[in-house]
Amino acid sequence: MAAPGALTVNYTRIQTLMSCFTYCRRPKRWINLKTVNRRSSFCQSLKRHVATVVSGAELARQIHKEVQSDIAKLVAEGNRRPHLSVILVGDDHASHTYVRNKTRTASLLGMSSSTIFRPSSVSQEEMLELIDKFNRDRNISGLLVQLPLPEHINERAICNAVAPEKDVDGFHIVNIGKLCLDQRCMIPATAAAVWEIIRRTGLETVGKNVLVVGRSKNVGMPIAMLLHSDRKHERSGGDATVIMAHRCTPLPRLKELARLADIVIAAAGVPHLITADMVKEGAAVIDVGINRMQDPVTGKSRLVGDVDFEAVKEKAGFITPVPGGVGPMTIAMLQANTLVTEEKKIVEWAETRLCLLLASGSGSDAGHYTGMAKKDWIHWSSC
Repeated sequence: MAAPGALTVNYTRIQTLMSCFTYCRRPKRWINLKTVNRRSSFCQSLKRHVATVVSGAELARQIHKEVQSDIAKLVAEGNRRPHLSVILVGDDHASHTYVRNKTRTASLLGMSSSTIFRPSSVSQEEMLELIDKFNRDRNISGLLVQLPLPEHINERAICNAVAPEKDVDGFHIVNIGKLCLDQRCMIPATAAAVWEIIRRTGLETVGKNVLVVGRSKNVGMPIAMLLHSDRKHERSGGDATVIMAHRCTPLPRLKELARLADIVIAAAGVPHLITADMVKEGAAVIDVGINRMQDPVTGKSRLVGDVDFEAVKEKAGFITPVPGGVGPMTIAMLQANTLVTEEKKIVEWAETRLCLLLASGSGSDAGHYTGMAKKDWIHWSSC
């Protein structure tokens, strides 16, 4: 028994109380875990983490293998190799680099390709005549005109001149219209790249808040259409709640929207527009931007995205880098689109020959081919 007036210490009680608290150094205070345990996200934030960096280069290699395998099968069945034709206007260094990467990748995957160079002074009429010639060339599977074009040429008129079935860029008004109506179509390569990154990394989109920063008709708008549309429609979508921000969105409002987003897709073309204070804990951040900036330390030019990568990766759950993120995937999806155009052409040609057989009354042959699946017509169509 303790002496009168002595301090009685109940160690069991102290241990019980201490188990309910933890010391947080930033800010320096004790936190009652009984109150914060109800907020799992807050508890997770106590343990600082670095985001999973999604390698677009690695995902692109997966797609390359798939496309390469499919091309090998086509050729083994006696079909022609898919052929990609590119029209390049002017001397823009970045455009020449992009085209060189596209044609080099096509060659590595087993496709053939050709690049047609035209000077900046080329007229719109000459361009339209060249495109019409390529549209009628059955040896060309996919055709693209590298953008941007000189100011005296109407880009929309040029994009709409490319036959929709050869439009591997997905810029033709028919393909854009089908995209908006959730129909199967040629999806613009960059938007397809973002969609494929989301799909292959297993990011959940159904019911999630998605912020698309940028509303360009070739990137931002198609991405938003893919993510908000119904996953049960002909062209499956993401069933997400999508908000689009653009150059007229005030920065304070942009921050508010970004903090609510489960997925942030930056495609505004503004270096380091998305900062760490704009991203909520664990969000997925996909950086589509490609901007050239001068390094303040080395003085050399380097590529950066629309996201402050080093700061945001300390807070996000997933993030794509620049370079090495969406860029390689865009080229990969362009090759996939080229393969699709060739496969569609083979199937359509097989269907035409089947109709001719049926019309001519070749009963035995027609009956045989009627029972074939479309994928089995591919070899027959090349005979």
